[in-house]
Amino acid sequence: MYSLLITSFIRTRIFLLSLALLLTLGIISILIGKQYLVKQEKTIVAAKQFQKESINRNVEYHGDDLGLLLYYLRFTLIKQPTNISAISIGQSDVNPLLQTVTIRGLQGQKYDSDFENPSLLMSGNLDLGFVIIYLFPLVLIAMTFNLYSEEKEQGTWRILAAQTNAKISFLLKKLSVRILFILFVLVVLLLLAAAYLLIPMNTYFWALFMQGILYLLFWSALCLLIISFRKKSSFNALSLISIWVVLTILLPATVNNYVINRYQVPEALHAMIEQRDGYHEKWDLEKDVAMSGFLKEYPQFKDLSVPEDEFSWLWYYAMQHNGDMESYKTGLDMKKKILMRNKVSERIALFVPTMHAQLSFNKLAGTDMIGHMNFLDALTDFHANLRLGFYPKIFDNAPADVIDWQKHQAKYFEQKRDFSWNLLLLPTLLITLLTASIGLLNLRKL
Repeated sequence: MYSLLITSFIRTRIFLLSLALLLTLGIISILIGKQYLVKQEKTIVAAKQFQKESINRNVEYHGDDLGLLLYYLRFTLIKQPTNISAISIGQSDVNPLLQTVTIRGLQGQKYDSDFENPSLLMSGNLDLGFVIIYLFPLVLIAMTFNLYSEEKEQGTWRILAAQTNAKISFLLKKLSVRILFILFVLVVLLLLAAAYLLIPMNTYFWALFMQGILYLLFWSALCLLIISFRKKSSFNALSLISIWVVLTILLPATVNNYVINRYQVPEALHAMIEQRDGYHEKWDLEKDVAMSGFLKEYPQFKDLSVPEDEFSWLWYYAMQHNGDMESYKTGLDMKKKILMRNKVSERIALFVPTMHAQLSFNKLAGTDMIGHMNFLDALTDFHANLRLGFYPKIFDNAPADVIDWQKHQAKYFEQKRDFSWNLLLLPTLLITLLTASIGLLNLRKL
């Protein structure tokens, strides 16, 4: 029976069209992922070269004044790219791969990002994750919506019913052939992506692999459920396409709109303004005002004196530090709201397989918002360590040559991508089993 069903399916136009469409778009998405990785690598190489050249050039011109030299010098922290991110680019197209900062106020530099074409950001990237989440279900719908209705509309269902009592078994076998075809193409594309993009076969890859399989099984169960109502082909097609629109476009957009309005984040601009005001207003105040806040954070410099009638780098960098302190609480509030946005989205996604798959892909690829927030936390520590390393030498009026500039190359941040297998797989698995069970119960009425 299976060999006959497979042969019959392979001879259909929908098979050839589906195979050509999925393989073509899948391969294109893998190539786009490769371009993304190449762009990342070029950006990293350019940033490392720029830092090296910038240090050499500025040391040549400002080597006798370390405070002035470090006013200009920028130091780079790079988020260690992972090849698996090419499968699900996620939010890394808007969140920067690297950050360059001076030892001046951090808040004004922390949320800098590259300019991007807004039309490209609106359409998003055609990565493999997009193909799996949006296009694979459409192809599955096109292949399965008329499994029963076509037989009935063409009059072959009565002939089949007269020849066998295993009508349900016939439909399930016919459906399984199409599901296995979809899963086969998915496996081929994921393995091809792993080979071409040099993705290590580690836990993250196999977790993404399993999530992709479960996601398509969910859509298979949904198709089975609609077929089980034994309606006309037009009804099945309209129902499945409507469900696809709701699950892939309408619900995610609604949830996104809700969390954006529920947890508004104006603090990014406020933090930058507060940082600038906290620094600039100190020019018009007594120097002791700026120094008091600075010495609470850095008591090791309390024995240093600040001249009242002339400029000093100790006073200047104390004002910069005060600007960061003024905006610290606002920055913390913004971080809490962003994390709350992500938390609420993840909770709702437990009941929406399309959202859950997208968030899971991004998390496993390290391109989610949590990964970016961890990077910003690392940038804060990186900036603090730079200050601690340079302040003593600046305040001692040391020349630039006392510092080994070869040690100040671009640094890497390697994030930890923790995840729970239960939270990753169970939500989609349970919804799939529930949907398939209802569909099978309906089919028993045949």
